[in-house]
Amino acid sequence: MKRTLLFALTVALFGAHAQAETIRVAIGTQDTTINTAAGGALIRELHLLDKYLPHDGKYKDAQYDIQWKNFTSGAPITNEMVAGKLDFGSMADFPGVLNGVANQKAGKSSVFISVLSGSVRGSGNGIVVPVDSPVQSISELKGKTISVPFASTSHGMLLRAIAAQGWDPERDVNIVAQPPEVAGPALQTHKIEAHADFVPFAELFPYRGFARKIYDGSQANAPTLHGALVEKDYAQKYPEVVIAYLRAVIEANRLLAAEPERYSELIAKVTGIEPEVDYLFHGPLGLQTRDLTWKPEYRKAVQTSFDTLKLLKRADGDLNANTFIDDSYLRAAFKAEHLDYDAALRNYAQTPLVANDARTGKPIARTERVAQIWVRGEARVRSYASPEEAVQQMGKLESEGKQVRAFYAQDRESGIKLLGNQAWFARSGDGQLNAFLLKDRAQAWAAQHGGQVLDFAAARQPTALANR
Repeated sequence: MKRTLLFALTVALFGAHAQAETIRVAIGTQDTTINTAAGGALIRELHLLDKYLPHDGKYKDAQYDIQWKNFTSGAPITNEMVAGKLDFGSMADFPGVLNGVANQKAGKSSVFISVLSGSVRGSGNGIVVPVDSPVQSISELKGKTISVPFASTSHGMLLRAIAAQGWDPERDVNIVAQPPEVAGPALQTHKIEAHADFVPFAELFPYRGFARKIYDGSQANAPTLHGALVEKDYAQKYPEVVIAYLRAVIEANRLLAAEPERYSELIAKVTGIEPEVDYLFHGPLGLQTRDLTWKPEYRKAVQTSFDTLKLLKRADGDLNANTFIDDSYLRAAFKAEHLDYDAALRNYAQTPLVANDARTGKPIARTERVAQIWVRGEARVRSYASPEEAVQQMGKLESEGKQVRAFYAQDRESGIKLLGNQAWFARSGDGQLNAFLLKDRAQAWAAQHGGQVLDFAAARQPTALANR
């Protein structure tokens, strides 16, 4: 009887152990591609995934092995996914499609499950030149050497921008492959004349003082995005785990919207990308929206990438955006969070600015000329109804011994957020200042409205505000 009881206990214990499955959740991130923070760095640093992983039903006895691996681009994430070492990955539209193609060639499948951040017009990608370059626009780059990370979303932007000029990319410019860590020093030593890149380098290099942005991806009017992918077999086996990941993404997004300064500081601590640059993307009226939904423009961007690869004979005809994008998991995550996916799908607005003017205390109702100042030591960025008011207040703050970390302005025509100290300003006859990324657009505005074009230093002079 004792032997029988011992055998029964052994079987019971072994059976219980066998049912206690360990589920790997291996996630590949691109931390320095800061617009993916809601799908990677923030979830990891704030342990948000732990809150949502299921522990009931078939997961009652499950153990989770959460693994995080950070990469500088999408290609190595794809290699790891194909090798079976990662379950999730974050990357841009074109690298994401390359991920799908690579998985297909390996006899596997991956699916794009969510947008993390993007721009239906293409903002986020950009072209910079050395800070002392005479070049003011892409039209002046004919015959010049331009570097870009090959097979990236910014590579696609550069080719579209060159085509818009009517140039031949093989004859009229010299395009060379360079990752941002190589391009930065190359710009500083004038070994290249321009560099095209994805988030955040078209803003980071100017912020660090050795480059100047002359082209924003929105000028190409071609949608761009970064999103999250998952291995299809994994998602079908563990759909609740995929939904849990996306619920964590939704919470990270919510936190960024509520306290962009605080989480920009955290992103900076993790990535080394200055918080002032992080705020350009994650703050109100930022360069990109952190919209998670699969808008038609983003679906088109993915399909365009497939079409491009097919023309290059690097993809088969059966892969397309409709089969590669699967929003069912995201819709389920929205439902679990009591959110309306279809309403979000219709919403194209930038992250809203809800603020009072830091000088007058009045609510800011119109945002097309908003300017902001981030003062060192202050937890919140100050907002002002106009650039002329902000630059006047900046002088006052500095006279009080306060250090200005960053000055932001909105481009008067495109609405994109700018580093104000890099912007051009058109001053009208009544002293009103309007900010522009490009000097020729400021000149056109000044000519139309009767005014004067100023750089940031000139815009700060008292004479620039004398007629206000």
